[in-house]
Amino acid sequence: MKKDIEIPKVEDVYVAVVQEQHLEYKTLDWNAYIINNSDADLDTVLIVSQGKSETKMTPPMRHTIAKLPARSYAKIEYMQEQVLQLNNTFKVTFFKGNQMFDKTYLFRKNTINDKALQVIPLMQLKGILVK
Repeated sequence: MKKDIEIPKVEDVYVAVVQEQHLEYKTLDWNAYIINNSDADLDTVLIVSQGKSETKMTPPMRHTIAKLPARSYAKIEYMQEQVLQLNNTFKVTFFKGNQMFDKTYLFRKNTINDKALQVIPLMQLKGILVK
């Protein structure tokens, strides 16, 4: 029964938080993205994000992406500066072919900052990547 359930390992799908220039407001903003670095399209991508600490919690945000093509990425959400001080989780569920995949990505509190920036593969932008 439970031992017979096969849970496939998620590979080549990542979540990144990228620092980008907001053209209208002339500010540097943090935006979360999902990256599909695999050779297959992802269908019905469901994402639930939430920030938590010992004393604070944000409401869960739910996002849906109908199709995320191979070797592409999509914006999940804008992240306010106050949320960066919390542990931020992104629970991602999607279909690849006829199989369902599920993974939780965690950005620990205060790890999203200017000192941690690196070039994100496929995007060629600076940010923080969680595999």
